[in-house]
Amino acid sequence: MEKLREQYEKEVVPALMKKFQYKSVMEVPKLDKIVINIGLGDLKENPKALENAMNDLTQITGQRPIVTKAKKSIAAFKLREGVNIGCKVTLRAKKMYDFAYKFINIALPRVRDFRGVSSKSFDGRGNYSIGVKEQLIFPEIEYDKVDKVRGMDIVFVTTAKTDEEGKELLKLMGMPFKN
Repeated sequence: MEKLREQYEKEVVPALMKKFQYKSVMEVPKLDKIVINIGLGDLKENPKALENAMNDLTQITGQRPIVTKAKKSIAAFKLREGVNIGCKVTLRAKKMYDFAYKFINIALPRVRDFRGVSSKSFDGRGNYSIGVKEQLIFPEIEYDKVDKVRGMDIVFVTTAKTDEEGKELLKLMGMPFKN
């Protein structure tokens, strides 16, 4: 799974240096971290949902997730401050590249009616967010053992300064953007 890191060093860096006329290799944007978040709205009705979501996230990423808590109370959502509302994992270094490779080359092609990911999900600073509707696209998840289909948010945090640089970085790493 070291393919993506090697590809970055051999192909992506020279291509980005040429396109954006960087003077130093240190200016070239790189993937900083990947954050995967599962928000659980049904936690009150199903207290075991958090444990199941954490197990799914552990299987997918190979890293134990942390529990996220509500920052403030919102009466409309029947939410109190400090209540568990989901879980997240922050991947860096080798695990980040392994997950990115698996997500781009194995999981995304398993999405039904897949025609590419939207190129409009950049935040203005080169970071890219994507929502996945079901955890079943990952090969580690066994369909028979899933209690409920859950979606997740995946954020690719880059060191790019603009969306154009971030998009080019992810495109060269293999992210299948729509035209």
